[in-house]
Amino acid sequence: MIIGLVGKTNTGKSSFFKAATMIDVEIANRTFVTIKPNVGIAYVITDCVCKEFSVDCNPKNSLCKNKKRYIPVKLLDIAGLVPDAHLGRGLGNKFLDDIRQASVLIHIVDFSGLTDQEGKPTDGYNPENDIEFVEKEIDLWFADVIGRALQKIKKITSKSELVQVLSEQLSGLEITKQHIEQALESASITDVTKFASVIRKNSKPIIIAANKIDLKSSNENFEKLKEKYKNLIPTSAEAEITMKKAAEKGFIEYLPGNGFTIIGNLDEKQKQALEFIKNSIIEKYQGTGVQKCLNDAVFQLLNYIAVYPVADVNKLSDKSGNVLPDVFLIPEGTTVKEFAAKVHTQLAEKFIAGIDARTKRKLAADHQLKNNDIVEIVFAK
Repeated sequence: MIIGLVGKTNTGKSSFFKAATMIDVEIANRTFVTIKPNVGIAYVITDCVCKEFSVDCNPKNSLCKNKKRYIPVKLLDIAGLVPDAHLGRGLGNKFLDDIRQASVLIHIVDFSGLTDQEGKPTDGYNPENDIEFVEKEIDLWFADVIGRALQKIKKITSKSELVQVLSEQLSGLEITKQHIEQALESASITDVTKFASVIRKNSKPIIIAANKIDLKSSNENFEKLKEKYKNLIPTSAEAEITMKKAAEKGFIEYLPGNGFTIIGNLDEKQKQALEFIKNSIIEKYQGTGVQKCLNDAVFQLLNYIAVYPVADVNKLSDKSGNVLPDVFLIPEGTTVKEFAAKVHTQLAEKFIAGIDARTKRKLAADHQLKNNDIVEIVFAK
């Protein structure tokens, strides 16, 4: 799974990327700081099942801290967008091509109103303009790609054939048959623009990060727009970076998405900075928003669930005795056999059944898994 960070140039995308991954990237108050996409690993966080079973786990493909499981996801910081990017303006073609890989997008918006559509300094700019133009640019690019795909289709005799051919033509955009079928329920293929917009919303849903929420103008703009946009999350990437750096130096205890506790010796300036973050961001918005953006993108927009494969449901371990070593993020509705294929192709090829760790019951191949399921895959040796 890949989460793409999108938005106009100079809005704080690179800061958000650094806040989520703590990878040093160039951050500057100028346009087109990011040319090639930065790639890193961030984490979505969920309750670990080790707490329910009262065991100490030995994670291999993830982390566990204070009974919270940190599951890695790939994060892509994509070059900034400008109006008419779908026509090749700015770094448009590069930007739009980079988002092909993403399953979900986080749109970083400068809610302070201090940068215009070009990412240049201004005052009193309406951030809603950015929300609208970025989505419009992506939709228009989708329409162009889909329009060209339709031109290659000479004759279609049925809906199923249309879905099959389109899914083949659009596979490079990570568009599935299900996305196309859903779009055809509410839009006609003859209206390419509308059809493309529906497919984009289904295949690349968007979280809107109202960034720089620590500024007064950002707060005012957020209050005006929070009812209109349901996926709008108040965010301060700079505050997240500050707290993670303070935690690294041993000044505070901090787990992303939560508050913090001072444990080290701070000078007065450091105390004031953390106090400001606590009062104006953490307590007001229940966090900096960075972790919430990541979690909501995966668990709310994509409807992914966490499932733990084990070799022994009685010991909750792998063959080496590691307890709850792995966890996988999979789409809601994934069957046991589909999950087996994700863990290892041979498990699916030689699949016999699954075993549920809680009930010890056998699970059929078509049994749909639930969040926090622990399952052993039984296969032919």
